[in-house]
Amino acid sequence: MAERVKLLGALPSPFVYRVIWALKLKAIPYEFIEEDLTNKSPLLLKYNPVHKQIPVLLHGDKPVCESMIIVEYIDEMWPQNPLLPNDPYERALARFWVKFAEDKGTSVRRMFLARGEELEKTRKETLEMLQNVEEHGLGEKKFFGGDSIGIADIAFGSVIYWLELIEEVVGEGVIFEAHKFPRLHAWIKNFKQAPIIKENLPDRGWSVTFFKRRREAILAASA
Repeated sequence: MAERVKLLGALPSPFVYRVIWALKLKAIPYEFIEEDLTNKSPLLLKYNPVHKQIPVLLHGDKPVCESMIIVEYIDEMWPQNPLLPNDPYERALARFWVKFAEDKGTSVRRMFLARGEELEKTRKETLEMLQNVEEHGLGEKKFFGGDSIGIADIAFGSVIYWLELIEEVVGEGVIFEAHKFPRLHAWIKNFKQAPIIKENLPDRGWSVTFFKRRREAILAASA
């Protein structure tokens, strides 16, 4: 009997959606367990005692933490519809862009709660990240790995989709403009229109409202 798969998460977390996309692309049945991050469950504290954060994938009684580590675990455990290329060099490239998304995508998360000079700093860092991906990441390919969604697309999909949301929430103007980043705009359009991704994106209107309220509450509490 196959071990049951459970996903501990909270929506609309971009990190949780990375795992959802990977599971759906692999057609792996799973149970989603919604976490209240203001009152973390004993299950979350038990299975991620180090960081106490989501997402956590439970495969049987084995926990795997950190979104992109989970995605790579899924790819190795269930080989159908591979997310990493077979070729060693292409795998190295994919992992490079995953790490780039992890390292540089933090500017988008910091932008969410930034104001004043710090906001301008995060916008500048995000602009530099976008320019690097536009110039060096995609080339003329539909997706990072070619014609199908791979692990780098999952990593950047969460960064760019939530950047669009956060720009609307913060309301300080758009830096992810189509005329400046034509390749990235074509890529994110292809990504969001892929059937599995399209069926598993959070509602935009609800997400903007959610993040606006969350931002206002956090900033008010820190004032």
